[in-house]
Amino acid sequence: MTGGRIDAHCHYWTLAREDYDWLTPDLEPIYRDFGAADHDAASVGLGVAQRVLVQAAPTVAETEFLLDCATADVRATGVVGWVDLSSPDAASDLERLAADPLFKGVRPMLQDIAEPDWIVTRPGREAVAKLTELGLRFDALAKPAQIDAVLAFARANPDLPVVIDHAAKPDLSLPDDAPERAQWARAMAELAALPRVCCKLSGLLNEMPPENVTTPAATARFLAPVLDQLLGWFGANRIAWGSDWPVVNLAADYGFWAKVTDALISPLSDAERADILSGTATRFYGLEPTR
Repeated sequence: MTGGRIDAHCHYWTLAREDYDWLTPDLEPIYRDFGAADHDAASVGLGVAQRVLVQAAPTVAETEFLLDCATADVRATGVVGWVDLSSPDAASDLERLAADPLFKGVRPMLQDIAEPDWIVTRPGREAVAKLTELGLRFDALAKPAQIDAVLAFARANPDLPVVIDHAAKPDLSLPDDAPERAQWARAMAELAALPRVCCKLSGLLNEMPPENVTTPAATARFLAPVLDQLLGWFGANRIAWGSDWPVVNLAADYGFWAKVTDALISPLSDAERADILSGTATRFYGLEPTR
């Protein structure tokens, strides 16, 4: 990539697929189809050169749908899909999907699994080994309740690149000294001590009290202490920007989040901003320039 922003976390979906169990009519702002043309419209004028499509349903069929979308979408240079890592077929599924160079990794929907330690107790050894063998990555969709299990998983698989989606969704309605926030901070600091673990600067608007999502400048001031923590733990070279579009629309639109994050990173050096906006995603996912 020679310039521009990479959206390291966005979703396409088609409701008629009927495999998005979490996506219900009460989520009115996002209860419709979304694809490449919609992302282009939402991000117009923001210099988005590439995007990584991330699974939103726990089915291999949806992963195949996203790979088909990415093949037809020159800005989509990576897909993070889903494979049931606990299935006897997981290793063969991974091999088949990885034949497509756009397939970059997998994301179990850990936040929706009743067992908080699923990632350390259920996946088969062959499946996890196959991720590393194939040069794939692991997106951790976790909340603070699952973050210690993600930490144990990352420690047990030090050669597997792991990225923490949405900074593990801290509850930003709680004060910094709340036990839940302290537990999140401790686990994130320990994750950051592992050199192959990165973090996505995404999804945070949805963890804020709605009354604090006002102007971009005020929202950036609210989130500045969180970014300071993430920078202290990971550094800019292991933080990747993402929109979490269209889920972000439940809190504010794409342009609002881009303005918030531009304000957040404005005090950083040119090199640090470039890492967050494109460099980290390029390195982590092994992205090639747009086709």
